[in-house]
Amino acid sequence: KKLTLLKEMLAGCGAGTCQVIVTTPMEMLKIQLQDAGRIEAQRKLMAAQSQISSSSPEPAVERRPTATQITRELLRSKGIAGLYKGLGATLLRDVPFSIVYFPLFANLNKLGQKDPNVKAPFYVSFLSGCVAGSTAAVAVNPCDVIKTRLQSLQRGVNEDTYSGILDCTKKIWQREGPTAFFKGAYCRALVIAPLFGIAQVVYFVGIAEFLLDMLPKRRA
Repeated sequence: KKLTLLKEMLAGCGAGTCQVIVTTPMEMLKIQLQDAGRIEAQRKLMAAQSQISSSSPEPAVERRPTATQITRELLRSKGIAGLYKGLGATLLRDVPFSIVYFPLFANLNKLGQKDPNVKAPFYVSFLSGCVAGSTAAVAVNPCDVIKTRLQSLQRGVNEDTYSGILDCTKKIWQREGPTAFFKGAYCRALVIAPLFGIAQVVYFVGIAEFLLDMLPKRRA
């Protein structure tokens, strides 16, 4: 039975909401690990500058936390809620992404179907996944920028702190301009496009079902 566009969008909304529950802690840890390298590089630069002006320089000690250390620290200081910091911004990114992606993919994929009862060729599914994924990624990039800023626990020198989504949006707009909301959009599209293209090919070709059929059957 063919779904209406509204039902396709609602299905995407539900999928995006369920995804956020699982992926937010992973996103949180990923951002902390990425920030650790940036903050450490900035700290080394400041230490080097102070050594030049100091008569007795002290050796710099490198401090790079691991994912396990960050998780333990967050759980110790803030509990489970610490792993879900920026949950609202993550919902603001992933739910609209799914609302755009799933209906767009479904309708693009239908264009390659010669018969409604026959699956589209694998290359149509791949291209449809690429186009739908990259389009959705660029569309929600402003939300991704806000989410990343809110989930960054460590701040560099002269970097802003944010109290919430609205405060973050306002400060970025005022201090960096509207183009700041699309920083990294093209890179994100380049990552998302093949990711979702390959995922749709795997699903539509039926690789998963084929592998499941190879498993030994239980005797009744």
